Amino acid sequence: MPDVVELTKALIAAESITPARGAVFDVLEAALLPLGFTVDRFVAGEAPDGPVENLLAVRSAGPGPHFAFAGHLDVVPPGQGWTSGAFEPEIRGGLLYGRGAVDMKGSIAAFAAALAVLPPSGTLSLIITGDEEGPATYGTLALMERMAAANLRPDLCLVGEPTSAHRLGDTIKIGRRGSAVIDIEVPGRQGHVAYPHLADNPVPRLVRALAEIDAIVLDQGTDWFQPSNIEVIDLEVGNPATNVIPGKASARISIRFNDQQRGPELVERIERIVHAHAPAAHVRGRVYGEAFLTEPGPLSALVADAIEAETGLRPELSTTGGTSDARFLSRICPVVEFGLLNATMHKLDEAVALDDLSKLTAIYANLLRRIYA
Repeated sequence: MPDVVELTKALIAAESITPARGAVFDVLEAALLPLGFTVDRFVAGEAPDGPVENLLAVRSAGPGPHFAFAGHLDVVPPGQGWTSGAFEPEIRGGLLYGRGAVDMKGSIAAFAAALAVLPPSGTLSLIITGDEEGPATYGTLALMERMAAANLRPDLCLVGEPTSAHRLGDTIKIGRRGSAVIDIEVPGRQGHVAYPHLADNPVPRLVRALAEIDAIVLDQGTDWFQPSNIEVIDLEVGNPATNVIPGKASARISIRFNDQQRGPELVERIERIVHAHAPAAHVRGRVYGEAFLTEPGPLSALVADAIEAETGLRPELSTTGGTSDARFLSRICPVVEFGLLNATMHKLDEAVALDDLSKLTAIYANLLRRIYA
């Protein structure tokens, strides 16, 4: 039976900056094989977004629901200034420190530990990628293709992202906003500022386009989502001179949008505005994920009941925060997210309380008993 603390420490010690490969998957595979899982590890993709290692573990034991747990073993770069080594797990004052402790090696360890107390029943799968923190091109999407080829389709899915805000169990994510990034480059013709008729200044055209974009009110939000928002996040001319009209100007826009919007339509809307002010402009939009919502229902109730049984808390249902791989998995089955406290994720000295690891294991075990009762 995996010990949740020791497994979390072993996963942290296996350095796995995006895209993760190798040792960290060895650790998880070694924990799952004794529990009766068939483990399929494969590498997908090529540079620049790959190669990426993924793991699909399946245990089938007769009729019953197919429940999937999804997550990622990759982590963001640790940065400088840790009290102890980012990949040298250390316990101090009831906390386990290390990169990935909460996002999300601790949750994966807790689920593996919870599995050990559940007799085989129905179908269980773990959908684990090495590329959630990066482009996510060859991660969960590749796993979903692998599952489709094997005729594996979960009935329910839980993503173990760190969703708790102040206390373990206070928040479940039932949806996320979509995300799009749009790069704009407006060409001009460089020249001397004293001879503007011999040049073509791209800056005023870009500024007018951005002003119109900034004035857009996409929607007022919904019962479950905050309003969609457009933010100008970069503006560059790159002109060090004081007497030169620049030859180009560029900007970058980020849009976070709810389920009243669609990514491609937003990109097209921005393109139309930019080309109205600067017909020769180059506009490149990337949609990183559409908004999704799993309406409150059986899955969120099961998770909430398990949390309340183990902690006494009734969690809030939320759609706040950034994107996660649930945006992909929501295409194949109902999906919600629940995991550890998110206060230290991506920060220096990321840490998880040992008590929270134990409680999360108990919550996941309670949830599994309810699903397979």
